Amino acid sequence: MAALWSNAALPWVLGSLAAVMALALLRRPVGALLRLAGRTGAGLCFLALFAPVGQLLGAGLGVNLFNALVLGFLGIPGFGLLLMLRWVLH
Repeated sequence: MAALWSNAALPWVLGSLAAVMALALLRRPVGALLRLAGRTGAGLCFLALFAPVGQLLGAGLGVNLFNALVLGFLGIPGFGLLLMLRWVLH
């Protein structure tokens, strides 16, 4: 039993416990960030598909990270917001 708690094993055990506690505490924020990243990726794909059609209709939006984040965070209302913002600023 003394060999298990030697000076070489103690930092590994404490580090492992700290890592498990950190993962337990950060589970919800990391999950929310992963969901936002997934939704942002879907928004980026939607913008890439909408770009050619939007250019024909005169409502083209740029395919960039800001627009994708707005779509990922707000969803369909964010798309309307981006279109209205483009209309107001253009």
